[in-house]
Amino acid sequence: MLNEFEYSRWIRAACQALESAKADLSRGDYNWACFKAEQAAECALKGLLRGLGMLYDANSLVSMLARLPKDLDPSSIMQAASELDKLFLPTRYPDAWVEGVPSNYYTRQNARVAISYALAVIKWVEDSWSSLKGKEGRIARI
Repeated sequence: MLNEFEYSRWIRAACQALESAKADLSRGDYNWACFKAEQAAECALKGLLRGLGMLYDANSLVSMLARLPKDLDPSSIMQAASELDKLFLPTRYPDAWVEGVPSNYYTRQNARVAISYALAVIKWVEDSWSSLKGKEGRIARI
Protein backbone atom coordinates (compact mmCIF):
# COMPACT_ATOMS: atom_id res chain seq x y z
CA MET A 1 0.00 0.00 0.00
CA LEU A 2 1.40 3.39 -0.97
CA ASN A 3 1.63 6.13 1.62
CA GLU A 4 0.46 9.24 -0.24
CA PHE A 5 0.78 11.45 2.85
CA GLU A 6 4.48 10.71 3.36
CA TYR A 7 5.26 11.01 -0.32
CA SER A 8 3.41 14.32 -0.62
CA ARG A 9 5.07 16.04 2.30
CA TRP A 10 8.56 15.03 1.16
CA ILE A 11 7.95 16.04 -2.46
CA ARG A 12 6.67 19.43 -1.23
CA ALA A 13 9.90 19.85 0.74
CA ALA A 14 11.85 18.90 -2.38
CA CYS A 15 10.07 21.57 -4.43
CA GLN A 16 10.65 24.19 -1.72
CA ALA A 17 14.37 23.35 -1.59
CA LEU A 18 14.56 23.61 -5.37
CA GLU A 19 12.91 27.05 -5.32
CA SER A 20 15.37 28.15 -2.64
CA ALA A 21 18.25 26.88 -4.78
CA LYS A 22 16.97 28.96 -7.70
CA ALA A 23 16.79 32.04 -5.45
CA ASP A 24 20.37 31.43 -4.30
CA LEU A 25 21.43 31.14 -7.95
CA SER A 26 19.88 34.50 -8.75
CA ARG A 27 21.65 36.10 -5.74
CA GLY A 28 25.01 34.62 -6.66
CA ASP A 29 25.13 32.24 -3.69
CA TYR A 30 26.34 29.41 -5.89
CA ASN A 31 27.61 27.02 -3.24
CA TRP A 32 24.27 27.23 -1.43
CA ALA A 33 22.37 26.76 -4.67
CA CYS A 34 24.40 23.58 -5.28
CA PHE A 35 23.78 22.31 -1.76
CA LYS A 36 20.05 23.02 -1.91
CA ALA A 37 19.82 21.29 -5.29
CA GLU A 38 21.28 18.19 -3.62
CA GLN A 39 18.80 18.59 -0.77
CA ALA A 40 15.90 18.88 -3.20
CA ALA A 41 16.86 15.60 -4.86
CA GLU A 42 17.40 13.98 -1.46
CA CYS A 43 13.94 14.99 -0.23
CA ALA A 44 12.34 13.71 -3.43
CA LEU A 45 14.04 10.32 -3.17
CA LYS A 46 13.31 10.03 0.55
CA GLY A 47 9.69 10.84 -0.26
CA LEU A 48 9.56 8.02 -2.78
CA LEU A 49 11.15 5.59 -0.34
CA ARG A 50 8.88 6.64 2.52
CA GLY A 51 5.86 6.55 0.24
CA LEU A 52 6.79 2.93 -0.40
CA GLY A 53 7.05 2.29 3.34
CA MET A 54 10.85 2.17 3.29
CA LEU A 55 12.59 4.28 5.93
CA TYR A 56 16.07 5.44 5.01
CA ASP A 57 17.88 8.23 6.82
CA ALA A 58 21.28 8.35 5.13
CA ASN A 59 22.14 11.07 2.63
CA SER A 60 23.56 9.29 -0.42
CA LEU A 61 21.30 9.64 -3.43
CA VAL A 62 23.02 6.76 -5.23
CA SER A 63 22.50 4.55 -2.19
CA MET A 64 18.82 5.52 -2.02
CA LEU A 65 18.37 4.61 -5.68
CA ALA A 66 19.94 1.21 -5.02
CA ARG A 67 17.32 0.50 -2.34
CA LEU A 68 14.35 1.03 -4.64
CA PRO A 69 12.35 -1.90 -5.97
CA LYS A 70 13.89 -3.45 -9.07
CA ASP A 71 10.95 -2.52 -11.30
CA LEU A 72 11.90 1.15 -10.93
CA ASP A 73 14.84 1.74 -13.25
CA PRO A 74 16.91 4.73 -12.06
CA SER A 75 19.57 4.40 -14.78
CA SER A 76 18.44 7.63 -16.44
CA ILE A 77 19.19 9.67 -13.30
CA MET A 78 22.14 7.76 -11.85
CA GLN A 79 24.69 10.24 -13.22
CA ALA A 80 22.71 13.18 -11.82
CA ALA A 81 22.48 11.48 -8.43
CA SER A 82 26.19 10.75 -8.42
CA GLU A 83 27.08 14.35 -9.25
CA LEU A 84 24.68 15.73 -6.65
CA ASP A 85 26.10 13.39 -3.98
CA LYS A 86 29.44 15.18 -4.43
CA LEU A 87 27.84 18.45 -3.34
CA PHE A 88 26.59 17.36 0.09
CA LEU A 89 29.59 18.37 2.21
CA PRO A 90 32.05 20.61 0.34
CA THR A 91 29.40 23.19 -0.54
CA ARG A 92 28.99 23.99 3.17
CA TYR A 93 32.17 23.38 5.13
CA PRO A 94 35.41 25.37 4.85
CA ASP A 95 37.46 22.40 6.08
CA ALA A 96 36.47 20.49 2.95
CA TRP A 97 38.92 22.76 1.13
CA VAL A 98 42.64 23.36 1.60
CA GLU A 99 42.01 27.08 1.91
CA GLY A 100 39.24 29.62 1.54
CA VAL A 101 35.54 29.02 1.96
CA PRO A 102 33.08 27.05 -0.18
CA SER A 103 31.85 30.14 -2.00
CA ASN A 104 35.34 30.47 -3.55
CA TYR A 105 34.88 27.19 -5.42
CA TYR A 106 31.43 27.25 -7.01
CA THR A 107 30.31 29.09 -10.12
CA ARG A 108 27.04 30.08 -11.71
CA GLN A 109 27.47 27.18 -14.14
CA ASN A 110 28.01 24.71 -11.27
CA ALA A 111 24.76 25.92 -9.68
CA ARG A 112 22.83 25.76 -12.95
CA VAL A 113 23.97 22.20 -13.59
CA ALA A 114 23.17 21.13 -10.02
CA ILE A 115 19.67 22.60 -10.31
CA SER A 116 19.14 20.82 -13.64
CA TYR A 117 20.20 17.54 -12.03
CA ALA A 118 17.81 18.11 -9.14
CA LEU A 119 14.99 18.84 -11.58
CA ALA A 120 15.73 15.58 -13.41
CA VAL A 121 15.65 13.59 -10.16
CA ILE A 122 12.41 15.21 -9.00
CA LYS A 123 10.75 14.59 -12.36
CA TRP A 124 11.89 10.97 -12.31
CA VAL A 125 10.51 10.54 -8.78
CA GLU A 126 7.18 12.11 -9.75
CA ASP A 127 6.93 9.91 -12.85
CA SER A 128 7.85 6.83 -10.83
CA TRP A 129 5.24 7.66 -8.18
CA SER A 130 2.55 8.13 -10.83
CA SER A 131 3.49 4.79 -12.35
CA LEU A 132 3.30 3.07 -8.97
CA LYS A 133 -0.07 4.64 -8.24
CA GLY A 134 -1.36 3.36 -11.56
CA LYS A 135 -0.15 -0.15 -10.80
CA GLU A 136 -1.71 -0.03 -7.36
CA GLY A 137 -5.04 0.98 -8.85
CA ARG A 138 -4.97 -1.90 -11.34
CA ILE A 139 -4.13 -4.39 -8.58
CA ALA A 140 -6.95 -3.06 -6.37
CA ARG A 141 -9.53 -3.57 -9.16
CA ILE A 142 -8.62 -7.22 -9.76
